[in-house]
Amino acid sequence: MDLGIKNRVAMVAAASKGLGKAAALSLAKEGCKVSICSRSLESLQATQNELEKLSVEVLAVACDVSNPNDLEAWFRQTQEQLGPVDILVTNTGGPKAATFQDLSETDWASGIESTLMNVVRLCRLALPGMRARNWGRIVHITSLVAKQPTPILTISSTLRAGISGLTKTLAQETAKDGVTVNALLPGHIMTDRQLHLGKLKSKAEGISMDEYFHRTAASIPAGRIGKPEEVGDAIAFLCSERASYITGVSLQVDGGIIQSTF
Repeated sequence: MDLGIKNRVAMVAAASKGLGKAAALSLAKEGCKVSICSRSLESLQATQNELEKLSVEVLAVACDVSNPNDLEAWFRQTQEQLGPVDILVTNTGGPKAATFQDLSETDWASGIESTLMNVVRLCRLALPGMRARNWGRIVHITSLVAKQPTPILTISSTLRAGISGLTKTLAQETAKDGVTVNALLPGHIMTDRQLHLGKLKSKAEGISMDEYFHRTAASIPAGRIGKPEEVGDAIAFLCSERASYITGVSLQVDGGIIQSTF
């Protein structure tokens, strides 16, 4: 299936590994020009090399997504070197994992900056041009906790649900301008974040990592933990011409584990 986005310019945040990298690769396979960021250029090198092997234009920029100046510089460099931004994939590592009692006000402030405000700021940068050109795709990578909160992910559960609300309001505001705004809610996907949470939860439960992942896989209707490329391909579809009538959606890519009907 030709997704119709060849030569579109895509910005993918936090793309040195995990879900951001998977999204960048899936978009590059569709012929997009891809701009990626991470805190350091060194961490981006492997992803940049993989993308360039797909014969697409690639820009790699050091950027801390919690820093407004860094975001503006990344956006400016992307426009200058690749062209107007057509596709934006927001993404960041999860905030501190802890129960409410063990979280400080500093933890909350840090989580808001890194998980929520980078989404707001990137949208403010990209949306005016998308609306003026009557074409744009925005996808927010969030988490299953947006619909199915968990106590150890207190900050993430709170902010991811908020991003789903932002997704819906932005979608309603921009649909008439040919822009779609959607959220992608991954379930248990084998990434570094999943390994980190596995260490925390297996320690709390007094079991081995192997036992934790065995139990996790057994709790998923699909019977397994997901692969990053399954998330990346879903994002590429949401960014495509074929998905032009899909907006305001919080799409679950979770093997069926989210039980909510909403």
